[in-house]
Amino acid sequence: MSAQRGKDLLLKIGDGGAPETYAVVGGLKTRTLSLNARTVDVTHANSAGGWRELLSGAGVRQASVAGAGVFLNEAAAETVRSAFFNGAIVNWRIVIPGFGDITGPFQIGNLDYAGDFDAEATMSLALESAGELIFAPESA
Repeated sequence: MSAQRGKDLLLKIGDGGAPETYAVVGGLKTRTLSLNARTVDVTHANSAGGWRELLSGAGVRQASVAGAGVFLNEAAAETVRSAFFNGAIVNWRIVIPGFGDITGPFQIGNLDYAGDFDAEATMSLALESAGELIFAPESA
């Protein structure tokens, strides 16, 4: 993956339709995608050289997404607000330029609103994966 503009990383929320349509949630100024996999240690007394051994494919995988910025419009703000207050698990798409898309169910774990008296109102949110995520590489 070559260098890409950070502003091109997009966070989109699904509408629950069939087929699902995704809309950009806001003008995010910062965003982070964190992919994690817990390991399962199967080290035993006879492990070669006393080195730790891990069980391939056995850990729990998880993704966390965080972003901060401004909502693009009232519809986007209402969609996110509604998902949070309903505790809904909603399909989201994270577009990573030069890499691909990650799509799947997430729940909003954190939703903050802030503002300075001489600037725009901002929001920040944190998403936690709630099921299987699908990676689609960017086509050439």
